[in-house]
Amino acid sequence: MDLKVYLDDKKRIVEGFLSEYFKTPIQPSVLDDAMKYSIFAGGKRLRPVLCIAAYEACGGNGQDILPQAGALELIHTYSLIHDDLPAMDDDDLRRGKPTNHKVYGEAIAILAGDGLLTEAFHMFSHSSRVSVVALLAAIKELSSAAGLYGMVAGQAMDIISEGKVAQIDTLEFIHHNKTAALIRAALMIGGILAETDEQTLEALRRYGQGVGLAFQVVDDILDVTGTTEELGKPKGSDDSKHKMTYPALYGIERSRSIAADLVAAALDAIQPLGDKAFWLKEIANYLTKRTN
Repeated sequence: MDLKVYLDDKKRIVEGFLSEYFKTPIQPSVLDDAMKYSIFAGGKRLRPVLCIAAYEACGGNGQDILPQAGALELIHTYSLIHDDLPAMDDDDLRRGKPTNHKVYGEAIAILAGDGLLTEAFHMFSHSSRVSVVALLAAIKELSSAAGLYGMVAGQAMDIISEGKVAQIDTLEFIHHNKTAALIRAALMIGGILAETDEQTLEALRRYGQGVGLAFQVVDDILDVTGTTEELGKPKGSDDSKHKMTYPALYGIERSRSIAADLVAAALDAIQPLGDKAFWLKEIANYLTKRTN
């Protein structure tokens, strides 16, 4: 099986779970429509796939943690809905489609995001196949990464830094928290739910940090080098908003080198896992070559 087949297969499994989970309509119907519009708008499902890959690298069966992996996608989707709002990044396109607030209005978009964030923890708590102790530890990891010590802090810093001269410490704070935190948590959650040892958890943490940052560095590069069609959103949107990015601070070639170094560090971190980490290694190598 090559990586594309693996990613497509895991994506199909995650989307099948999400489709089944949301098959019962929610009232009011406009809220139901708005949430599903963004959940099923496409995307790589990278965070749930990484969570499953980590769980399986630790000896588990990915089918056992679909509620927890799916919850990661709900949180990611909520963050995109809110990021696109006029008060935040004010974007009109996401994954090649009009953003949520363009279709449903700002109020419903905000509530759709709120609903997904809250429902994520309801979804996450459903499990008969992992221990309650592991589940509680994983929820703690997730809430930290998604909240004040992760995504929320990163987004806040991103907003207040627009238009300012790029600084290394501020840039790293934004990317460590806004993007890398949830990706790192996805890996950690996989290990926690598998009740793996501390050494393996640390390896997954370091891997998650490396690939999480590399993913965002590549995103920054693609905003400059990609096309609107490839990206599913306007090319150059970061530059037009005067955001702090790696290319703005280091240039394209140096940014590519940084991404490669981060992936190399991630691969080094999981070297002790051997063949069990095969798909994690493949995913890390893919991140620097992607075009969207």
